[in-house]
Amino acid sequence: MSAGTSKGAEGIEPLLSVRGLKKHFPVRRRGFAREPPVLKAVDGVSFDLWRGETLGLVGESGCGKTTTARAVARLIESTEGAIRFDGVDVGSLDRNGLRVLRARMQFVFQDPFGSLNPRMSVGAMLVEALTVHGLGQSDPRARAIDLLEKVGMSGDHIDRYPHEFSGGQRQRLGITRAFSVEPEFLVLDEPVSALDVSVQAQVVNLLEDLQRDLGLSYLFIAHDLALVEHVSDRVGVMYLGRIVEIAAAADLYRDPKHPYTRALLSAVL
Repeated sequence: MSAGTSKGAEGIEPLLSVRGLKKHFPVRRRGFAREPPVLKAVDGVSFDLWRGETLGLVGESGCGKTTTARAVARLIESTEGAIRFDGVDVGSLDRNGLRVLRARMQFVFQDPFGSLNPRMSVGAMLVEALTVHGLGQSDPRARAIDLLEKVGMSGDHIDRYPHEFSGGQRQRLGITRAFSVEPEFLVLDEPVSALDVSVQAQVVNLLEDLQRDLGLSYLFIAHDLALVEHVSDRVGVMYLGRIVEIAAAADLYRDPKHPYTRALLSAVL
């Protein structure tokens, strides 16, 4: 989406740095095995993400993409590894530290109902988010209307409930809820996969506009390889809980190095 590239050579610290991330889930013991079996959903993932950059993450279903994203945002606790956001150790944050982090690092779910309370109107949800994070104190309702208009919706929608909107509109509301607290970084977990193609384009254009206007950084997770190529500055390919290749999008799609990457791309050509 942006022109972001690796800036390590310039001595600029990444916004997000992940090293040796692991997330293992216990599996029910069978037979007389001495060691309790574990599912290694994420098994040693490392990457950097730079300010203003979109890093795409692709791979087959079950390869660990979403688990990686949830661990990065500390929606789940990692088993091992280090996550640093703007130089801060995410794993060491207490409850108050996490609340501050939540304002800077937001999550957009595949199913927008993951972030939309069906019992609250759109306005109530946005006002609640603004109030919790100390934003829009003078007139939070007016701020909520402004946010809706920024994503191409009408201020008249403020008193409606999530079930009254189409799928594309609900995803716009999920994005609005995420950027209402003025984050620097969004984790986008399959944000358009459940939408019609025409609506997908509208939501992707919205994300590109927000990134350009607000300087946002994105971790963009999807299984649509063409979409990931279009939106990403760099792309990481996951296989069996690991990132097996990461490169600039143009380079990876033109000249993939890892056998799994080549197989993944050949399956859609």
